Amino acid sequence: MSKVDEFNQYREKLNEIILLKGNKITKRFFNLDTNTYQDGALTSKTKELLGLVASLVLRCNDCINYHILQCHKLGVTEAEFYETFNVGLIVGGSIVIPHLRRAVEILEELVQQE
Repeated sequence: MSKVDEFNQYREKLNEIILLKGNKITKRFFNLDTNTYQDGALTSKTKELLGLVASLVLRCNDCINYHILQCHKLGVTEAEFYETFNVGLIVGGSIVIPHLRRAVEILEELVQQE
C-alpha cells in the first residue's frame, strides 16, 4: 500500500470515529477547519499553501501530508511546491529538514501516480 493510500485510509477511519464520538465542540472545530480553506479573499490554493508552510514550521507530518494532498488536487505545480518548501524552511530553520524530506517523499509518490 502506498504512503498516500495509507495516510488517507487512516485519516478517514479515525476522523469518522472522532466525529461519531465527539461532541458539538469537536464537530464545530472540524467544520471551521474545513471552511477556513474555502475560496474567499484568498483562493483555496493559496490557503492550502499557507497551511503547508505552517505545518512545516510546526513540524506536523500528518498536516504536511494533508496539505500536500490538497495542494496537489488544486493543481499546485512542482515549482510552486518547492518555493513553498523554501518558505517553510527559511521560517522554521534546519529543524524543518526531516519533515521536508517526508513532504518530498509524499510529493514524489503523487507525481509517480500521475
